[in-house]
Amino acid sequence: MLTQKQKDLLLFIHERLQKTGVPPSFDEMKNALELKSKSGIHRLITALVERGFIRRLPHRARAIEVIKLPEGSEVPALQLGGEASSGIERKLTPMPAAPMPEPSILQSQSIPVPVMGRIAAGTPISAIQDHTHDIDCPPDLLSGGEHFALEVRGDSMIEAGIHDGDTVIVRRADTAQNGDIVVALVEKEEATLKRLRKKGASIALEAANPAYETRVFSPDQVDIQGRLVGLIRRY
Repeated sequence: MLTQKQKDLLLFIHERLQKTGVPPSFDEMKNALELKSKSGIHRLITALVERGFIRRLPHRARAIEVIKLPEGSEVPALQLGGEASSGIERKLTPMPAAPMPEPSILQSQSIPVPVMGRIAAGTPISAIQDHTHDIDCPPDLLSGGEHFALEVRGDSMIEAGIHDGDTVIVRRADTAQNGDIVVALVEKEEATLKRLRKKGASIALEAANPAYETRVFSPDQVDIQGRLVGLIRRY
């Protein structure tokens, strides 16, 4: 079951594919749906992927392919392979791949991810802030699920390749495996970026810098906010 916004976006993408063979840009999608931010489009695209209506094709700009349309969509018969619409979901014939755009165009098709403030890789800071702005990320950096970004402050994870000033990309999750680098909220107040170690009934938040001590907590003191999936560094 799709929301109205998800359905509107899916039909807009399908219509553009039928007319030009190239999906619309995120800016075009945002304007068509009258949204204020491209991050809203990213969330809608992720929902459509997870529900099996579209898929992303790796290593291509505007790499979106419509797989099926929602039940009851009013789409001309020609757009459904010449068959009359019977009000059921139909598989669609993929459109031919469009020529690869120039690098400047490829960069513009990055996926926006909301930046939610700063995270401490050192002395813990206050809990994660509200959405401040968006950062463009390569599509290959993002897997299924919801993502957010945080600006790193401190050097406690430097031996894991995470430097002060980097922007980390995090997949939202409330669980993690032993050894994962996570965004952890300690006692509902402090947000920190550390490697998770499970030690019996305790949870250790381990730095990647010998200058910092490992901190050990009981499970009820630590809430996992997400797992690190990548970082962006500007020179």
